Amino acid sequence: MKSAGFTRDEHIKRPNDFKNLFKNGKRASTAGAKLFFLPNGMNFNRIGFPLPRGFGNAVQRNRAKRFSRETYRNFKAHLNTGYDILFLVYPPSEKDSFSTRCVQFRTLCEKAGLVKE
Repeated sequence: MKSAGFTRDEHIKRPNDFKNLFKNGKRASTAGAKLFFLPNGMNFNRIGFPLPRGFGNAVQRNRAKRFSRETYRNFKAHLNTGYDILFLVYPPSEKDSFSTRCVQFRTLCEKAGLVKE
């Protein structure tokens, strides 16, 4: 059985890839989060988790990225492959939790048409 891990190849690392997604990517948004995506011509998805400037302190930034990575890891089996994805979350509120992040990510993927039929 294939692991639900999150490999190095699945990370978007290069600044030019981030810039290209922000500039040319299609968008979907919901309260507190935004998704940018473009086809990448590969047989797997790549994802990045940028945060806007002024996003809390280091603890809040690390927590937000950890929640986002785990959300993607749990949900990636339900996504179509062949996309570069950026999952952008906005500064935290009192209601910021893992379950909230999961709902945001699922909603955005459904709006973007990335969920398998």
